[in-house]
Amino acid sequence: MSAPSILHLDLDAFYASVEQRERPELRGRPVVVGGLGNRGVVAAASYEARAFGIHAAMPSARARRACPDAVFVAPRLELYSRVSADVMAILRSATPLVEPLSLDEAFLDVAGAERRLGSGPEIAVMLRRRIADELGLAASVGVAGTKMLAKIASDDAKPNGMLVIELGTELQYLHPLSVRRLWGVGPATRKKLAAIGVTTVGELAQIPEDALTRALGAAVGRHLAALAWNRDARPVEPQRATKSIGHEETFAVDRTDRAELERDVLRMSDLVATRLRAHARTARTVQLKLRYSDFTTITRAHTLREPTDLAAVIDRAAQGLLAAADLGTGVRLLGVTAMQIEDGAAVQESLPFDGTDRPEQAALERTLDAVRARFGADSVGRAAHTSGGRLRTDRRGSLWGPDDEDEKD
Repeated sequence: MSAPSILHLDLDAFYASVEQRERPELRGRPVVVGGLGNRGVVAAASYEARAFGIHAAMPSARARRACPDAVFVAPRLELYSRVSADVMAILRSATPLVEPLSLDEAFLDVAGAERRLGSGPEIAVMLRRRIADELGLAASVGVAGTKMLAKIASDDAKPNGMLVIELGTELQYLHPLSVRRLWGVGPATRKKLAAIGVTTVGELAQIPEDALTRALGAAVGRHLAALAWNRDARPVEPQRATKSIGHEETFAVDRTDRAELERDVLRMSDLVATRLRAHARTARTVQLKLRYSDFTTITRAHTLREPTDLAAVIDRAAQGLLAAADLGTGVRLLGVTAMQIEDGAAVQESLPFDGTDRPEQAALERTLDAVRARFGADSVGRAAHTSGGRLRTDRRGSLWGPDDEDEKD
């Protein structure tokens, strides 16, 4: 029997592991990325910190109470992106069929590389060894015949392990698991399944599909009926498209000054545009996100006449959305996101009708990109981005797009 050839590789505690690699004095210590300030939230935690119950999205005050000795560090997304690119280069040296899911995880289909590099499990061993030897990072890998099962296996292999689900043994492994392990089963669906006596995948597999569609709806019912029998025909797609690129921040003190928020929107628009250009992408829609002091959250969006990668255009749209928004009793969180992402090569410049001189603005912003690439992200910026005589870009702490580490491991 041939070996499975679908791999899911996930870097262990990626952000925190990179920080420990860069700063040897942090190795073996509880490290928390993000969570700076009294109202910050944790972006990632090392396994030493997770032993104290610290996890992603936890409020920083709670994390500090859980582990007073934890070391809190500012996120450095540009560093993590560079390290992620190094990891993806190693993966693509084995096969062109690499589908990145985020900075720290990817699917691979290595069937075409088996004659050259060995079986799927042998390739997984080789990739883990190279990532450890060349980059100083630990990766967990699941190897199976489907993407769904490879992902479940990599979760079970953590930390720093490998799990192979041999062909022909999939249901023996899958059916005893909780239904929550299946893609698409959240708290609401799990509650509906529990109401009909289903808590494991094996119990789900015994429910007729028509009964599932009546209980869960046609789409969800059919989806889960297939997954319960490991029917997952999705191929590994190397050109998986980025859906959005954005930046959001939770403020230490609620913002009530509209002019201050306008400066924040300008700064965030610059960050988003810079990343669009770095990834050769443009966007057709700009979204503004506001979370108020009572945690109520709203989003407002504006679709542009043509796709753009210019901060001036993104800022103009975002400022218009902000102008129409009520600030209420104060803004706790603000975010700007570029959506409807397209290949940058698809842009066709038209005459500007919004007061923006597009060719000159594009030249200016690309010049800023070149200066920052050579002298550092904080080397040059707009006067509006200065605070206390210093340039504030917050590039190290930016969070963007669907490719961010989600810290599920």
